[in-house]
Amino acid sequence: MEHFEKQIETQTLYRGLIVNVRRDVAELQNGGRVPREVVEHPGGVGIIPVTRDNKVLMVRQYRYPMEEELLEIPAGKLDEGEDPYDCAVRELSEETGCTAGQLIDFGAIYPSPGFCRETLYLYLALDLQYGEMHLDEGELLSVEAVDIDELINRIMSNALPDAKSIIGILKAKQYLGKQR
Repeated sequence: MEHFEKQIETQTLYRGLIVNVRRDVAELQNGGRVPREVVEHPGGVGIIPVTRDNKVLMVRQYRYPMEEELLEIPAGKLDEGEDPYDCAVRELSEETGCTAGQLIDFGAIYPSPGFCRETLYLYLALDLQYGEMHLDEGELLSVEAVDIDELINRIMSNALPDAKSIIGILKAKQYLGKQR
């Protein structure tokens, strides 16, 4: 059985710098109608930069909505019409100062599909060349190289709660294990 919902009504409640919010009415496949709230986001990328000695370059930054400092993979928002690969190259350079000899597409994820229309594209960055960071205005972060096995331990002990980082690190560990 195929499940679907059809948008019947839509109303934009808020237009912001990063997100828009709308309230919809959707018709279910059985004819019932239900309210839906949707956060529209332009999408983004997450990069898992792994050094030759199996350390992942992570960024530490304060996340205002969560009211805490988090350790995350480098990531950023897509500009309008920007290709995810190009965004990954840009964000890796901005946040870590690195360029990658290899950028491997790990596919797309939906971080929170119950209410948010965001697609996040993940990339594994290998053969890193180091350079200077050039952060966006208002972006304050530090870079830490953490052994991938230590990150797995943090994930499993709930000490690394960021979803994109968890998925990216687990995919990287699996991929790298198969390459050896």
